[in-house]
Order: sequence, then C-alpha cells, then structure tokens
Amino acid sequence: MATDELASKLSRRLQVEEHNGEAVAAAAAEQEPEPAAEPALDSGAGGELSAKLQRRSELNQGGDPAQLSPGSAHKVFSPYTEFREFSRRQIKDMEQLFRQYDAGKDGFIDLMELKRMMEKLGAPQTHLGLKNMIKEVDEDFDGKLSFREFLLIFRKAAAGELEEDSGLHALARLSEIDVSTEGVKGAKSFFEAKVQAINVTSRFEEEIKAEQEEKKRQAEEMKQRKAAFKELQSAFKQ
Repeated sequence: MATDELASKLSRRLQVEEHNGEAVAAAAAEQEPEPAAEPALDSGAGGELSAKLQRRSELNQGGDPAQLSPGSAHKVFSPYTEFREFSRRQIKDMEQLFRQYDAGKDGFIDLMELKRMMEKLGAPQTHLGLKNMIKEVDEDFDGKLSFREFLLIFRKAAAGELEEDSGLHALARLSEIDVSTEGVKGAKSFFEAKVQAINVTSRFEEEIKAEQEEKKRQAEEMKQRKAAFKELQSAFKQ
C-alpha cells in the first residue's frame, strides 16, 4: 500500500517537472529575439543610380554618349585623336581658352562662366541665349560645357553648321582661333577624303616631331648653360 502510494507520488512529481521544463523552454523561446533580417539590396533603384553616376563620370571625361553603356569600359577621351580635323596647336589654343573661362576649375564652363566669356569677347547674350548655346552641344544634358562639348562648337563652326547670328558662331568667330580648315567630312569624294586623311596624319606627326625637336633644343641649351656656369664657378675658385 505504502509502496503504491510512493510510486504514485513520484510519477506525479516527474510529470510536474516535465511540464515546468516545457513551460520554461517556451518562455525562453518567446523572449529570444528573432535575428534581424538583412536589408534587401535595392537592385532596382541602387543599380540605376550607380549606372547613372558611372555614365555621368564617363561623359565628364569626354566619352561619346553614343558609344558608352553603363558599367562598360571605354577609351579615355583624347582630343587629338577624336578631333583630327584640328591641328595640335589649334586644340591647345582651344584648351587654353576653355581653362581661361573655367573659373571654378572643375573642368566645366557653366552658364555664368559662359556669360562672362561672351561679355569678354564682346558678344553678350541674354539668359535664354546662353541656355540655347549650351543646349546645342550639351550631349549629356547637364546644363554646362565639358571640354569635349566645347570642341564640338569649333567642329560645327568649321563644318558650317552654325547659324551666323547664333551665340556659338560668335564665340567661334571672336575667339581668334582659326578653324577654317575643313576635315575629312568636307571632302568631295572618297579619294579626296583619303588623301586629306593622310595629310592630316602627316601634319599631326610633323607637329609632334617639331615639339620633340624643340624640347631637345631647350634641353641642350640648358645643358650648355649649366656647363658654362660650372666653368665660371671653377674659374672663381682658382
């Protein structure tokens, strides 16, 4: 009798302890914080923004919008290879003019800088006129002129594509840069174009050679001056 009662008590106690253990485990599970969900990458908006920023960077460096695609590699803009209708001297003169009016030194001529430029050239423009000038060559629609877009003005002027009463025509005419030489596009026939292309290449190579010769000459003069100075020094020491 006593043995049966003791066994019954032990059985009930085991059941109570098992029940309490399950309750504690459930409570702990409720209190345990769920792992924070990782923020989902916005592949739509984020990817699009990244692509736009990269494209903007490419365009600012002078990339051709027709040849650039988001995320793709491209050749570095070289005015001497893309604008072969102009000599190295002409391009350097254009670059000097561009830098002269790029007051912010950010590689662009904005509307206010273009306004000052046209005033200095003696052909002031209205606000609308300035906006139209930029719009005509603004390939990336950022409302300002990169150096490549600046060169497009002179390309259009050389090809006769600018209206004579337009602000861009006045800019090209008053800038004192001779762009009257037409490029290959102005040739009358395929054979003339080929000959003209060869002439442009030859002229380009000759200009590079002349620059190299000039640098050699200056280096030689510097060398001679140093030698003469050393001789003078040694004479005084004696």
